[in-house]
Amino acid sequence: MNLPLNPSPNSRPIGIFDSGVGGLTVARQLRRVLPHEDLLYLGDTARVPYGTKSPATVVRFACEDTGFLVGRDVKAVVVACNTASAWALEELQQRFTLPVFGVILPGAAAALRRTRTGRIGVIGTPATIRSEAYTRAILGQRADARVFARACPLLVPLVEEGWVNHRVSRLVLEEYLRPLLRQRIDTLVLGCTHYPLLKRVIRQVVGPDVALIDSAESCARHVAEQLQLRTLLTAHRTAGELRACLTDETTRFTQVARRFLGEPVAPAEKVELAGVD
Repeated sequence: MNLPLNPSPNSRPIGIFDSGVGGLTVARQLRRVLPHEDLLYLGDTARVPYGTKSPATVVRFACEDTGFLVGRDVKAVVVACNTASAWALEELQQRFTLPVFGVILPGAAAALRRTRTGRIGVIGTPATIRSEAYTRAILGQRADARVFARACPLLVPLVEEGWVNHRVSRLVLEEYLRPLLRQRIDTLVLGCTHYPLLKRVIRQVVGPDVALIDSAESCARHVAEQLQLRTLLTAHRTAGELRACLTDETTRFTQVARRFLGEPVAPAEKVELAGVD
């Protein structure tokens, strides 16, 4: 996507947060569509995963994450976490004055553009699936669609272990996806930002006729369009920088982040998060 740059420079970074490092897939897509923008990534690795937490806890954590990024003077916040997008996005948009974007609505819209039959599968963490956020978003735009959702709690640990092309991952995916394939889905939403790293194995399991919707990719395109509309794009012509902050140990970050980003990354900063009122 080639978007015109705002003639009035806005050099503040775009803030991104996730419960861990999975949201780096969103950062990767943002770097692709907005290569001149600086990005500040926050991974709440001390409290990962969010997908097993209660809605109230997810909302509290998301508010603290967003508050940290606002304190670092970002111009917008991307909730690069499907669970936090499902449970906390509305609260964040009400509480904070800067633009806050999630991953679910762009993913649902992309699925509806791709489906031929209206039979759409969704995979995600238990909390994301329990929220029914994708189902509501899809049916809110197309009432006759059929949505088949499946929680896949084992996939995030497999990705973080680096087993993205492992035979164990394929066996697990076959088990998770078999019920969805029996429903004759023609589109599958990868409703967790870890899942794009499993895309090759997922393609092997679902075959060539099922469209795969990468929530990170659709979110990045949506953010680019919205920042353009708000005249918040930078006028800088140089390549943007990616800085990362983690709430827990940072020693493995450069190795794991390279897997998610596909490029080298600077060491992460260890940070503490303040509570919110």
